[in-house]
Amino acid sequence: MSTPKVFPEGFLWGSATASYQIEGAAREDGRGCCIWGTYSRTPGMVRNGDTGAVACDHYHRYVEDVALMSDLNLQSYRFSTSWARVMPDGRTVNQAGLDFYSRLTDELLGRGIVPWLTLYHWDLPQALEDEGGWPSRDTAYRFVEYAQTVHSTLGDRISYWTTLNEPWCSAFLGYAEGRHAPGRTDGPDAVRAAHHLLLAHGLATSDLRSRDADLSLGITLNFADTTPADPQDPGDLDAVRRIDGMSNRYFLDPLFRGAYAPDILDDLRNVWPEGLVQDGDLEAISTPIDVLGVNYYSGSTVSGSPPEEAHAAADAARATGIPSAHVGSEHVTFVPQEVEHTAMDWEVRPRGLTDLLVRLHRDYTGPAGIPLYVTENGAAYDDAPDETGFVQDDDRLAYVHSHLGAVHDALEAGADVRGYFLWSLLDNFEWAYGYDKRFGIVRVDYDTQQRTPKASARWYATVAGSNRID
Repeated sequence: MSTPKVFPEGFLWGSATASYQIEGAAREDGRGCCIWGTYSRTPGMVRNGDTGAVACDHYHRYVEDVALMSDLNLQSYRFSTSWARVMPDGRTVNQAGLDFYSRLTDELLGRGIVPWLTLYHWDLPQALEDEGGWPSRDTAYRFVEYAQTVHSTLGDRISYWTTLNEPWCSAFLGYAEGRHAPGRTDGPDAVRAAHHLLLAHGLATSDLRSRDADLSLGITLNFADTTPADPQDPGDLDAVRRIDGMSNRYFLDPLFRGAYAPDILDDLRNVWPEGLVQDGDLEAISTPIDVLGVNYYSGSTVSGSPPEEAHAAADAARATGIPSAHVGSEHVTFVPQEVEHTAMDWEVRPRGLTDLLVRLHRDYTGPAGIPLYVTENGAAYDDAPDETGFVQDDDRLAYVHSHLGAVHDALEAGADVRGYFLWSLLDNFEWAYGYDKRFGIVRVDYDTQQRTPKASARWYATVAGSNRID
């Protein structure tokens, strides 16, 4: 028998969702249209033409869902507020939208569950996109107003505030590759969007801290764990450098070091807009944070290759959902490995999470005394429910078990990791995949909206209740 792995006292166990993926009620109580609402209705953008208009109907079923969280021993729930629900046009406050999040917060607190709020999980109001979206500097200032609005209602009850979720996806998948909303394909605009997202984070963090010094403020980034196909090949090593630069250091360096790395600027020299970084921007972006959220799902093996091969590999990667070569990372080939894959065709690489957490602690957060939280980790598999709706999802359970083991390994190696949020609580609207991919530990029957905890949920409840994995 293996030795149980016990986590530190006070380790926070939770699960996570995003507003557009679960709430539904897309046109109720004054909610405006967001870029994902528009993108979802655009032919060919979302599998089967599905939209998040109903999703999991969480807007009407949040009391039931919070009770389910309590039954699963969740100590914290990471959710996002919808900018389009709170400020339908990006400017005007919709009190009914704020009231929903106030009711949700009270329900969580009443069950003893710590609310962990994310201000932006990709649902920019369409009205602001029509005015330029994230490539427009003005959107960063509108985001500060939005943060102020949400804090004015929830700041008395919520301590943990995340500004942005995965700005890499918002900028590069949304504005360079067109695989996410708003579906644009413009390299310079993607670079503008990435910088303005970081600026929005910094300005909002500074403003929120001025309002309440006791808040725990942070940002959540998605990270690439990338290894070279041949550790001795200079081209493969440079491919790793490029992906690491665009996926990881592009955001980490401005946040923690107040500058963009010279090699990244050189990689982007053909698309970097003149005058993008203005006086004071990097000082604002590097405003100290209290928490760094880490989203990790998979890793990849890369190689440097001739342009023709690289572009063919990038096209293949897009078809599978594996992060592909994008602006600034041309001539990179993703090399499939003979390992287990999820239903997203993502490689199962738990060791990558250990290496990532140790590296982040060593190079960025540890010297600054900032704790790490795994804010998303999970897997989609092709679930097969029985006649009662129950899913014996042993593959998902094994995935989570191995990755929790990886977190424990990082702790033993000295990384300051304080909590883990499993993605996701519920099966939900999986962005460009519609409802075809299921990440939830709770099955949702989309016809009846019935919730049924899967085997992985029952197992995770024992982990959260005992603070250990066996």
